[in-house]
Amino acid sequence: MDFLTIIQVLDSTVRLATPLLLACLAGLFSERAGIFDIGLEGKMLAAAFFSAAIAAMTGSVWLGLLAGIAASLFLSGVHGLASITFRGNQLISGVAINFLAAGMTVLIAQSWFKQGGRTPSLMSEGRFNPIELPFAEALSEVPFIGPIYAELISGHSILVYVALAAVPATWWILYRTRFGLRLRAVGENPAAVDTAGVSVVGLRFAAVAICGLLCGIAGAYLATGLQAGFVKDMTAGRGFIALAALIFAKWRPWYALSACLLFGFLQAIALRYQNIDLWAFTVPVQVMDALPYILTVVILAGFVGKAVPPRAGGEPYVKER
Repeated sequence: MDFLTIIQVLDSTVRLATPLLLACLAGLFSERAGIFDIGLEGKMLAAAFFSAAIAAMTGSVWLGLLAGIAASLFLSGVHGLASITFRGNQLISGVAINFLAAGMTVLIAQSWFKQGGRTPSLMSEGRFNPIELPFAEALSEVPFIGPIYAELISGHSILVYVALAAVPATWWILYRTRFGLRLRAVGENPAAVDTAGVSVVGLRFAAVAICGLLCGIAGAYLATGLQAGFVKDMTAGRGFIALAALIFAKWRPWYALSACLLFGFLQAIALRYQNIDLWAFTVPVQVMDALPYILTVVILAGFVGKAVPPRAGGEPYVKER
């Protein structure tokens, strides 16, 4: 593998890791506040559809992004209403959101566009186009540093840079602000937070809303940045891989970045190297497609170690009278 090929694989890694990273950070906010959310997949899928649909109808990718965020926030509100207000089972609520999004997106897409449950292909104004950073073209001929800056760092859509910037922002919010301190406390000991006069319900709804915002951006990126439209089940389990990355990262932002880049790298390798010949045996393309998911299970089973979730996670809070 030559240097240029390595750069191309790493470039694909960053692009493929972006929706995983956004969804992983979304789950981090929610679960740090004690609300387990396995509905990340459904929120991303709904956001992907509505962002592509609105972008296709209006020709504006920014209106598509807002529509995707709104769809994800709506499902987050449903999850918050079920698990916080009515103290329902958080896992069942997440599963219901996944099923609802999987069926709803195809049904509405077929009703609106009559293209077999998909949206029309998006033109340039309906997609997030790559951004060329300053001096990228001038430095492209410089050995070693030039290709890294011009091909790997430059040339991504704005949502890729938003996802990367969200990592230090998440760390700062959680560990350097009063809101973050209270949010983490709610996930560990909500009774103590309530005793201090802080609204547990308000903090958990805030965390769920942030989760919806990030999932909306992740879904919009899938349909309007990584691809050029919506197709059925296009999230392809990324929400569940994001949950796996969250556990692998032990609910920490910088570890989440490393975990998502690892899973993105596995997907990039699987996409680039297909039908590999190993002497007299050819590795089927289906094996390479399944490789990221197989290695996800292997990594979680053998390399995570002891990952302790927030102590109050998954438990509805009942205020003592």
